[in-house]
Amino acid sequence: MSDDPFGLFSAWMAEAEAAEPEDANAMALATTGSDSLPDVRMVLLKGADTRGFVFYTNVESAKGEELAQNPQAAFVLHWKSLRRQIRARGPVTRVTAEEADAYFASRHRDSRIGAIASRQSRALSGRAALMAEVAELSARYEDGPVPRPEHWTGFRIAPVAIEFWRNGAFRLHDRVRFTRDGAGWSRSRLYP
Repeated sequence: MSDDPFGLFSAWMAEAEAAEPEDANAMALATTGSDSLPDVRMVLLKGADTRGFVFYTNVESAKGEELAQNPQAAFVLHWKSLRRQIRARGPVTRVTAEEADAYFASRHRDSRIGAIASRQSRALSGRAALMAEVAELSARYEDGPVPRPEHWTGFRIAPVAIEFWRNGAFRLHDRVRFTRDGAGWSRSRLYP
């Protein structure tokens, strides 16, 4: 394995995107709030570079509120067909408004409308209420751009540890962990 965790991540992600039939970038994201209870859900990884791993969400959602209370997270990407996974964890910061605007503008128009309409993680009286809000917003923005709402942005996990796991016969898996060491990374192999 490479000594560069981000280079290795890019190589594994490229293989997953070529092999996985759908959402190779789906990751289980774990956060904790003030109650210290872990909470996990699936989100889509939308960016990865040496600064960290980026996903987008409503800041008023459960994950957004938990990140406001405890700006740290962990995630795992698991590709069953490739028999691999990548885990990472670290502190979380918001992306810049420019990054959020650019990504929001790249989304399908209906997804942008949905982001505005959804009061993510809050009680909904019924699906009809959501669909009525979507219809109203679709009519409002029919002839113009759909603006990014203030409550919707991206978060970047700056990893302090990244682990690469490869399935091995008889549960003798191959595990390599990279740990942040100043400006660089230290690498160690772990028992399965």
